[in-house]
Amino acid sequence: MIFPEYLQEKFVQSALSYIMCNGEGEYVCRNSQCICQCAEDFPHCNCPVTDIQIMENTLLGMAESWAASYKDFENSDEFKSFLKRLPSTHFLPVSSVHLLWGSDWDLQSRYRLLQSSLETQRLKMQRTARKLFSLSIRCHHNPNHQMPRERSVLQWLNRVQSFLYCNENGFWGTFLESQRTCVCHTGVTLCQRPIPCIIGGNNSCAMCSLANISQCGSCNKGYKLYRGRCEPQNVDSERSEQFVSFETDLDFQDLELKYLLQKMDSRLYVHTTFISNEIRLETFFDPRWRKRMSLTLKSNKNRMDYLHMVIGLSMKICQMRNSSIDPMFFVYVNPFSGSHSEGWSMPFGEHGYPRWEKVRLQNSQCFNWTLLLGNRWKTFFETVHIYLRSRAKVPTTLRNDTGQGPVDLSDPNKRQIYIKISDVQVFGYSLRFNADLLRSAVQQVNQSYTQGTQFYSSSSVMLLLLDIRERINRLAPPVAPSKPQLDLFSCMLKHRLKLNNSEMIRVNHALDMYNTEILK
Repeated sequence: MIFPEYLQEKFVQSALSYIMCNGEGEYVCRNSQCICQCAEDFPHCNCPVTDIQIMENTLLGMAESWAASYKDFENSDEFKSFLKRLPSTHFLPVSSVHLLWGSDWDLQSRYRLLQSSLETQRLKMQRTARKLFSLSIRCHHNPNHQMPRERSVLQWLNRVQSFLYCNENGFWGTFLESQRTCVCHTGVTLCQRPIPCIIGGNNSCAMCSLANISQCGSCNKGYKLYRGRCEPQNVDSERSEQFVSFETDLDFQDLELKYLLQKMDSRLYVHTTFISNEIRLETFFDPRWRKRMSLTLKSNKNRMDYLHMVIGLSMKICQMRNSSIDPMFFVYVNPFSGSHSEGWSMPFGEHGYPRWEKVRLQNSQCFNWTLLLGNRWKTFFETVHIYLRSRAKVPTTLRNDTGQGPVDLSDPNKRQIYIKISDVQVFGYSLRFNADLLRSAVQQVNQSYTQGTQFYSSSSVMLLLLDIRERINRLAPPVAPSKPQLDLFSCMLKHRLKLNNSEMIRVNHALDMYNTEILK
């Protein structure tokens, strides 16, 4: 068929539009670039959806192959043999695992095969991803694809530690060397195996106990075994009890503590003073803005002969029916009084730290919120500051309300956001504290330090104070690996013995020098 000349161009245009645009738009060429000008009914005619879907599925398959390569390496005979040959009689830090990793030639050969395979896969994924993005250039949305990263050697070493210490009862976890604990993937704490003791020089163990691998079995020369730990032979830990009674009748196991807390056992009550200018107990209030409560002892004024330990917190919170309130608590602890800068905030759920447990009371709109620190995270306290905020789904009509006015329980829209706190309780116990005796020992060290005879005239006192400092700072809260540990001993010297900063620095410096120069 021969078209008239005036129809030929239009026919070619229509044919190209039908072929190139599937009849969903008009094929237009400008400045040496041709695209489909989509019709209103087909806004995505320039987007090759089918081809893009194929590319995305291909990338998903490649990501699965990448993960399968890791799994194949972990299931290889070389890797399994390496794990079996690792010593289980003592704790292996990352540095020790690294030395053993590098000296296993069979494992290194298999690891190089893994690296080569991953490099080949990475290049294929990059080429496919470039094709995917070039196909998507005229689509209304960009593809969302992230290239997998190859595990570093350090990540593999941490993985090895997790295989060693966080693989129990059919559960898996990730090992945190800084905290010597496991973060279990299932949320339960059943994946952690007993962590072996640390062997090494000085006050490290010479060998772990055969009966309990987590405790020390024997010590290096110049040190003796005391309750699973190595201490200088001249230290008599029983004498430390004259200063602070670290050992009490209330040192229960964690399961016993949990049971006693559930029963609200009166032996664990610490009678604190409730202080708040913003909240009254047993009274409904609007929690949409920050509210502050404090539970304080003021022991530095009224009970100088005791230090106090917190092992748990409990709050009874009641809500109106159909409430949308989800309270959030920020807890700040002052260990021996002082300003906020000398305290610390409880890191719920971080570094292995526990979280609040919420249990609804039977036939009630009230809940018991319990925080169990247990023996692992118990610590000193003088005042506990509790900041309450809420994640309430506030109705639109109330979003501009200040929330600071009187409580109106007759308004159904407002009533659902109100809560009340019926009870706040600190659980723990008190340790006898001989401030005068400790002050005398500290002043003796301080005086010897200024005279330059601290290493010889007060050796027994030095050993005692080193033991007390270590046992007090052992109860410091967890911190991130890059942050310094809270010095509870210095805080106690300042607020309970009333030492100034210069005196504290001299005492700690004298103890540090004695520990490194005499006991090394």
